[in-house]
Amino acid sequence: MPDTKTKITDDKVIKSEEQWRRELTPMQYAVLREKATERPFSGEYEHDERAGTYVCAGCGNVLFSSDAKFDSGCGWPSFTQPTVDSHVDEERDTSHGMIRTEVLCAKCSGHLGHVFPDGPGPTGLRYCINSAALKLEPK
Repeated sequence: MPDTKTKITDDKVIKSEEQWRRELTPMQYAVLREKATERPFSGEYEHDERAGTYVCAGCGNVLFSSDAKFDSGCGWPSFTQPTVDSHVDEERDTSHGMIRTEVLCAKCSGHLGHVFPDGPGPTGLRYCINSAALKLEPK
């Protein structure tokens, strides 16, 4: 039976904080809802080389493909591009005394990580994403 508290409006998933807390692990909640960051080199997908699709751990939105994943050495899973550009949103982040570009799930507004202009071709971008924000759907 669908949860009547979950609203999907204009392709957006809206849930109460109580509902997010019930549905996510404490680490997923901290990352996706409170913009926390996992410790470097501690995430489940940092060195995972399985083929598949990475979806948002909060709402299942398709985010990244293993084909776009690379080892950046930064301590978090890194991707050159999202699977579909419109599935991620970007916002200016001035927290922690830095200016960065935050990456968010376009469907549930969950914090995923940050994007930097120091990645390999073809995009030159490095989407540095928390493992806790992702679920791998293996091929």
